[in-house]
Amino acid sequence: MKTPYTPDAKGPLSGLRVIDMTRLAAGNTMTHMLADFGAEVIKIERPGKGDDLRRFGEAEVWWKVYARSKKSLSLNFQTPEGREILLKLIDSADILCENFVPGTLEKWGLGPDDLWQRNENLIIARVSGWGQDGPYAHKPGFGSLIEAMSGFAAMTGWEDKPPLLPPLALADMVAGVTGFGGVLAAVVARQNGHAKGQVVDLSLFEPLFSLLGPWAASYEATGQVPKRMGNSSDVAAPRNIYPTKDGKYLAMSASMQSMWEKLAQAIGRPDLIEHPHYKTSQSRIEHAEALDQIIAEAMKTRTLEENLAYFDSQGVTVGPICDIADLIDHPYIRGRGVLQDFEDPDMPRLPMHQVFPRLSDTPGSIRSAAPALGQDNAALLADLGYDEAQQQDLSEKGVF
Repeated sequence: MKTPYTPDAKGPLSGLRVIDMTRLAAGNTMTHMLADFGAEVIKIERPGKGDDLRRFGEAEVWWKVYARSKKSLSLNFQTPEGREILLKLIDSADILCENFVPGTLEKWGLGPDDLWQRNENLIIARVSGWGQDGPYAHKPGFGSLIEAMSGFAAMTGWEDKPPLLPPLALADMVAGVTGFGGVLAAVVARQNGHAKGQVVDLSLFEPLFSLLGPWAASYEATGQVPKRMGNSSDVAAPRNIYPTKDGKYLAMSASMQSMWEKLAQAIGRPDLIEHPHYKTSQSRIEHAEALDQIIAEAMKTRTLEENLAYFDSQGVTVGPICDIADLIDHPYIRGRGVLQDFEDPDMPRLPMHQVFPRLSDTPGSIRSAAPALGQDNAALLADLGYDEAQQQDLSEKGVF
């Protein structure tokens, strides 16, 4: 059954107006989360072209997922009339989100100091590759470059093979989720009287770098550069994926001593618990390759489902390697409601991830489908006082 949109739902951010001047993945991730929780997000798009995200993937699936619950205003704000419309919207806005190369808004006379003269409470979220200052501030930044330079690629893959970039927009997505939290922190600061409008300076680099763990401190302490280890770990063993009898794969990590002892018992090797090579976490790390071979032999005696059932009965935590075909109708995914199916004219169903995180008393919701380019022009311009004749004149001038 397709889940209907909930156009009248109110979320915890209801009443906040967001002007979204971002493009592509990072900004749209941040603003779709604001929209999910009830903010009015007005997407400013280039007339005739729209956000570049519209051209990602078959059937505009990226756009459909990350522009849900937003409004679309096609606007050429480089024209005098378009600029005036943008400024009128900013006058009534709580948040402005943009991801131009640093200095671009200032060049257009739309920098923070200019905008705060009109709206001193405006929170300005500025997404860029490298941040608003520093030696790389002037450089365009794309996620792949950040994933390469952050250290992520250097630690991903196998020691005897080249580094690996992720097969998804990881740096952008992590930055978008981080930006959502940063914007909310600025909103709370404003509500509590600690600040008025302020800039949320969000680089793609820093959120991803922060997720890599205490690399800098570890290097300073040991002088060692972590090497690529495939699916193994330098802080826990055993930790790997193992093939099963039916050619599928099982993931398992026994990082706690108690879990390791349960695993040794479960594979019929209680003698390993006191073996000098495997008795402690550090000794298991040092002999991880040999230990993986022992565990792999045990895993190969059962199918994936048989392994899952058996190790669950033994209190050992294991999990399957799943692809999206496995997940889309998986009992956990559907039972938890991680994915919900929505109506869409171009697809039999449009499965989208539900709103997260889940709030018990003031949950978010998906209120509407992603808008067509300029879908909300008439309504938004009418709210600003432009009648039909004025809107027609603006259209003829190429303003939208």
